[in-house]
Amino acid sequence: MPYRFIHSADIHLDSPLSSLALRDPELAELIGNATRRAFVNAIDLCLTEQVDALLLAGDLYDGDQTSMKTARFLAAQIRRLDEAGIRVFIIRGNHDALSRITKELTFPESVKVFGGRAEAILMERSTGLPIAIHGLSFARPQAPESLLTRFRPPVEGAVNIGLLHTSLGGAPGHDDYAPCALADLDAAGFDYWALGHIHKRAVAQGRSTVVMPGMLQGRDINESGPKSVTLVTVGDDRSIQIEERFVSVAQFEPVPVDLVGINDWRAMLHAVAKALRQVRKRVPSEHVVARLRLTGTTPLAWRLRSDRDLLQTDAANQAFDIDKTWIEKIEIDCQAPRPAADPAPDPITELRRLIGEEVVSSAAYQAEIAAMAEELRGQLPAECRAMLGSDEAAFDTALSVLVTEGADDVLARLHANHRADVEED
Repeated sequence: MPYRFIHSADIHLDSPLSSLALRDPELAELIGNATRRAFVNAIDLCLTEQVDALLLAGDLYDGDQTSMKTARFLAAQIRRLDEAGIRVFIIRGNHDALSRITKELTFPESVKVFGGRAEAILMERSTGLPIAIHGLSFARPQAPESLLTRFRPPVEGAVNIGLLHTSLGGAPGHDDYAPCALADLDAAGFDYWALGHIHKRAVAQGRSTVVMPGMLQGRDINESGPKSVTLVTVGDDRSIQIEERFVSVAQFEPVPVDLVGINDWRAMLHAVAKALRQVRKRVPSEHVVARLRLTGTTPLAWRLRSDRDLLQTDAANQAFDIDKTWIEKIEIDCQAPRPAADPAPDPITELRRLIGEEVVSSAAYQAEIAAMAEELRGQLPAECRAMLGSDEAAFDTALSVLVTEGADDVLARLHANHRADVEED
């Protein structure tokens, strides 16, 4: 008889909002509750599919959480599985090692939380091969060395499944935790590796089936794309079949809109609506949270910036007419066309060139703007400080974007005033 389980990781229950906390309150509420709702979707899937187990490969929580509301929510969902006879296997990741809830919450006997020493839980079955679940938790938030050598050897005659929280060989945006190579996992002799830590899904099939399921709910535009869990079926012949099942409530999506050839406001909004509808058709989540990026050469370039508030409102109205679609932010990267009869740039365009080539690039300016940003970051709530980047390179990139956008916004207002003066004359 096949053995079936759901594999998930990086839930980050009740993770605090960052950028969304400063914008649309209704959208912030949606995303603030999305991780819970996505976790409920995963539990519902376990019950609907009547699986044998749920495997959680670390980062169930999101750091140093103290709210027992999170604990009560989690306990209620686990109880649903316990009542259905579905076992739960959990390892602690780097975020879980910081959480007080990890130490205080008591689970039913059907739940196994692996500790800092590797264990193997052998389940003899009346029909089908025995199943051995191996696991090892983070005892501390840091794990700079591989944990693979600490695992117990595969149980002979059983299907061996390993739970491991690891950065593998590294990934952009993720610190190194318990690093190891796919070849090392393959050589360990296990049938399936249930990994966690990297928030983007990846699958490798060799001697072992190795799955990084990604997270089940994105929290901002940096975690865009579909989010899911993995349904695994282990056959009596030791075959491994995997299925991706989408459970996210809201999916973040970058949406490019090319405005080349578009000369009026109404046509621009039509292009925005068309792009949003195309994304809505292909996104499996209940909600789409879009970040619009307007590009191309258009006479609307300066107006888009000077009337940004109107643009935000009109674009939001376009999204409202599309089923459960939201605008998270609008990025403007458009250029005004140069008049054919006048090869020389107008004063505003020339000022923009001077700012970009001389002012912004000067060491004194860069030092001053970095000091201002550091002071601002120090005054932000802890959960919002990552908005300016989590390392020096990301910080520099964020500042560059902010400076460019800020300069263009100021120039757009100058252009609007200049245009008004010309029309009056």
